[in-house]
Amino acid sequence: MNGLVMLLIAAAVLLAAYLVYGRWLAQKWGIDPKRPTPAHELEDGVDYVPTKPSVVFGHEFASIAGAGPINGPIQAAMFGWLPVLLWILLGGVFFGAVQDFASLYASVKNKGKTIGYIIETYIGKTGKRLFLLFVWLFSILVVAAFADIVAGTFGGFNAEGAKVTANGAVATTSILFIAAAVGLGFFIRRTKPTGLISGIVAVVLLALCVALGIFFPIFISKSIWLYIVFVYIFVASITPVWGLLQPRDYLNSFLLIAMIVAGFVGVVLSAPAINLPAFTSFAVVGANGSVSYLFPILFVTVACGAVSGFHSLVASGTASKQIDNERHMLPISFGSMLVECLLAVLALIAVSSLAVDGKMPAGTPPQIFAGAIAGFLIKLGLPESIIFTLITLSVSAFALTSLDSVARVGRLAFQELFTEDLGPGKAQSAVLSFLSHKVVATVATLIVGYLLAILGYANIWPLFGSANQLLAALALIACSVFLKKTKRQGAMLWVPMFIMLAVTFTALVFTIKAKGGLLFSGGFVFGRDFLQLAFAILLLALGIMVAVQGVAKLAEKEGEAPQKEKTAA
Repeated sequence: MNGLVMLLIAAAVLLAAYLVYGRWLAQKWGIDPKRPTPAHELEDGVDYVPTKPSVVFGHEFASIAGAGPINGPIQAAMFGWLPVLLWILLGGVFFGAVQDFASLYASVKNKGKTIGYIIETYIGKTGKRLFLLFVWLFSILVVAAFADIVAGTFGGFNAEGAKVTANGAVATTSILFIAAAVGLGFFIRRTKPTGLISGIVAVVLLALCVALGIFFPIFISKSIWLYIVFVYIFVASITPVWGLLQPRDYLNSFLLIAMIVAGFVGVVLSAPAINLPAFTSFAVVGANGSVSYLFPILFVTVACGAVSGFHSLVASGTASKQIDNERHMLPISFGSMLVECLLAVLALIAVSSLAVDGKMPAGTPPQIFAGAIAGFLIKLGLPESIIFTLITLSVSAFALTSLDSVARVGRLAFQELFTEDLGPGKAQSAVLSFLSHKVVATVATLIVGYLLAILGYANIWPLFGSANQLLAALALIACSVFLKKTKRQGAMLWVPMFIMLAVTFTALVFTIKAKGGLLFSGGFVFGRDFLQLAFAILLLALGIMVAVQGVAKLAEKEGEAPQKEKTAA
């Protein structure tokens, strides 16, 4: 197999999926361009803000991509390129893109409410509470892991104390991005420019930030950057979306799309050979003697490259409150996921091209990806060092942008957990009002996230895939119940739902079994293994309880749609 052939096949499949399957879903569920969206009905200037589709697409894509579609496929390539490619394409189209679209659709049809509120409406309050607790724990895991990754890419010194110029340049550019995003946000809100003008301004600001970053790198240690990153995401999670979240994601989307285009062009020019075998084994033994089984490890490792529960949180937590017209939902959700699948295929080609004698290359996934893409683009005559810095910057931008969104999602989940719908004229207790305040919710989320981050993402990452995929299964359950209760066709969600439940429950049981075995064998490390064991047990228990309630509702005989949905949909 040649890398160019693999890429062209993937691009053709993903394009056909959007034009055929995506449009078919929109037709089956129903899109009403004349119906006012929640962004218009509930506009508050903070979360509910009608926004141009290009800006919302930039926010959605930049938020959902993260480091997952690069890390996952590269790590999963230990099973061979064929199972990874098949899961990216099949999972991305029939699992991931469907979940993303369904989550955004259900939220827009329910006043921009999150998946948690949708569960309350169609499954019950207990299910909502359990789900929100699950989401909050998941958000903490993502915040901790991605904050550690971002601080590492910003760290200006290596283990020996020498300066790392590429990291310093990435740090400078990222800081400038934030300042430029604030200015861009005010420019767009005050002048309301056309999409073309806002795009030109964004590209100019992007180029200026990158140039200044390369020429004026900042050298600060990773530990200091970790503090700075948490201060930043605290501010980002409570700032009105138009002031920072929207413009920063919009600005970053140009960089991220440019990275994908550069990778695509690089593969076309170099047509790299695929040096990994198509398939290795159903059971792969690691260097430490641990065994990774194709089922379920392949699926939870590829993670965001095929399906991600985090996407449902972004779609229902932020994007649904910015949709200007219902017809924008399909390209913003379904389309974003398919672009992410294309990035995952590029990551698979990158690791396959650098393999030697069928063995995986050394280095972290971001290093492998950046090195491969830089090697592809040398044919254009560009300096390899600058290309490597730019690709590293793009990967860092993915992770930092996801932090913006997941911190806000975690904050919203915590607030919803302590918010009661008491009806008009009734007020919450002082304690609940305090806990549901956005600053308190943000601090509670980030403090726990920081405590986990100082342990290092390597001790957190093993649970990320399982929790993320289980979240996708729960979102699919919620959307399935919503579609059934509102007399819409939702059978296309059932197979992905049950498969993801089987995958994630199996993966969590494997983790519990492995860590429990260490507890009795004497190899148990409290700080690392206890954390993974405790979170795995808690996530499994919460997942089972939510799934049981949701599947029970799905199995009920059809009846009248709830009154709440009749007025909302």
